[in-house]
Amino acid sequence: MDMDTASSHARDDASRTDPGYLESLDYVRVRFAGDSGDGMQVTGTRFAFSAALSGNDVATFPDYPAEIRAPAGTLYGVSSYSVNFGTTEILTSGDQPDVLVAMNPAALKVHLSDLHRGGLAIVDAGAFGATNLARAGYESNPLDDDTLAPFATLKLDISALTLQAVKPFGLGKKDSLRCKNMWALGLVLWMFGRERESVVRWLNQRFAGKPQIAEANIAALNAGHAYGETAELGRTARRTRIAAAPLAPGVYRTVTGTEAMTWGLFAGATLADLKLFLGSYPITPASPMLHLLSGMKAQGVVTFQAEDEIAAVCSAIGASYAGCLGVTASSGPGIALKTEAIGLAVSVELPLVVVNVQRGGPSTGLPTKTEQADLHQALFGRNGDAPVPVLAASSPGDCFTCAIEAVRLATKYMTPVIVLSDGYIANAAEAWHLPDVRALPPMPAAFRTEPEGFHPFLRDPATGARAWAVPGTPGLEHRIGGLEKDHDSGNVSYDALNHQRMTDVRVGKISRIAEDIPEQDVACGEPTGDLAIVGWGSTYGAIEVAVRRARARGLRVSHVHLRHLWPPPRNLGDLLRGFGRILVPEMNTGQLITLLRAQYRLPVEGLSKVTGRPFKIAEIAAAIDAALEVEG
Repeated sequence: MDMDTASSHARDDASRTDPGYLESLDYVRVRFAGDSGDGMQVTGTRFAFSAALSGNDVATFPDYPAEIRAPAGTLYGVSSYSVNFGTTEILTSGDQPDVLVAMNPAALKVHLSDLHRGGLAIVDAGAFGATNLARAGYESNPLDDDTLAPFATLKLDISALTLQAVKPFGLGKKDSLRCKNMWALGLVLWMFGRERESVVRWLNQRFAGKPQIAEANIAALNAGHAYGETAELGRTARRTRIAAAPLAPGVYRTVTGTEAMTWGLFAGATLADLKLFLGSYPITPASPMLHLLSGMKAQGVVTFQAEDEIAAVCSAIGASYAGCLGVTASSGPGIALKTEAIGLAVSVELPLVVVNVQRGGPSTGLPTKTEQADLHQALFGRNGDAPVPVLAASSPGDCFTCAIEAVRLATKYMTPVIVLSDGYIANAAEAWHLPDVRALPPMPAAFRTEPEGFHPFLRDPATGARAWAVPGTPGLEHRIGGLEKDHDSGNVSYDALNHQRMTDVRVGKISRIAEDIPEQDVACGEPTGDLAIVGWGSTYGAIEVAVRRARARGLRVSHVHLRHLWPPPRNLGDLLRGFGRILVPEMNTGQLITLLRAQYRLPVEGLSKVTGRPFKIAEIAAAIDAALEVEG
């Protein structure tokens, strides 16, 4: 069962008899919003972690400005963190929050339109002074007019309550007010019966060198929790039971897409019996991969922060030439700079994994917002005929499996592989069932050791991959480069027919990967029907929920989600021809649509969104009804 097909107001008998809780829900969506200096990312992360420790399924969506510190109180300086947690399967962070915690007027103005009618707005009334109201563009105080009339509202002077809670620790006013996010967190933890112990442990670890700061934050956390217990808030801030989700047995943890991608790359390298090397240059939102892998030196991982994007990818190619798994990571602008070197890796036919954490473009664009507009760049963004496999992860946890698959293809076919993530997947978190790594099948890389008859472009007749010979191996000394090579010797060649032959070989090598990947299946529904919703990447959750809801109403709609974008699965065309209509929701202006139309000559329709935010379930549900001419 997914969280949006379950009733969000389904009480159970226990909640009716337990005076500590007013109702039980299947899921709740909470959004913390405030100034970029209010610690909303920390608050949301700790709440999600607490919910996961309580056994709930969880999905999150961090949303923050590009500026390191935007002007306080302004609309473009608002930072938010959405958490959807429940007893049912959670696939998205939710369309609309049930609870909005707004720490200032700007946060309220930016996010109030998302709060569903009847939802709860918790506001820090102490922050609604004349200066903040003016910065947010309010002509009057929304706490005093009808702005909040459609919602339940809890107006608390959180700032003053926090100052009172931390007064014994002798902090200045500025440092004291930095604890107000913990006060708000304590109140919300009380509302949903989530534990505080994990937050306390984290605060003690985070501020181990500043025990006074740790104690003040813990005091604020406890004060917010105590306020909920003692203030007799009644049904305004109703205490709600969210039962643990019936998850499969095993060990779970919250994981972001960046974490899962990092661990997947390490797992893939380990399964291939290779040392992992990352050459990277810092860029939002891909930089955390460099941070994480640089902390794995004890596991044999080598990282190199290069002076620029070109040096980063070239160092990774050099590592692959030396017999390691070369990896580089960036976002769209950085991938553009790496393009020539990726073409070099195609020419010299070395394994290379390129991770593109997509963000809003073009150019610098929207550095902290999500988008899927680099698909054509991944498919075609190189000079000459230089095809590479392109994969896309569909969720934070799926990044792990997708990364391993990228390593498998790169090492087996001696080719660069591009893995597409995006800002939503990279930063969002979900409850992830830790895999049994001992059960993962090994895929040891094959190195050439026999000198007899060797030249560097001898090929495996089954895969078309050239020989991988580690420099320095006796009898296998060789050189490679970007100039065209002779098919039969590996020497530089300018022969016209040889160039045709080598181009055909490189293209054919990638094309035959279609025979080495699973056939495409439906993620939800039947393999034929009236409508197929085709997605890729982070649109998975919203599409899946919308399709499940539509099928529950009897509509003949199915969900087809692509991991292998190039080469596409060998049966994809036949599968899509089994549907009356095909709709592709994607966060660009129609890039997968163009590919499907060109590849299969099918009348594919599109649903485009480029707002920097992921699709809402309701947007896709409305498109399904429109496509099938269902009246609302």
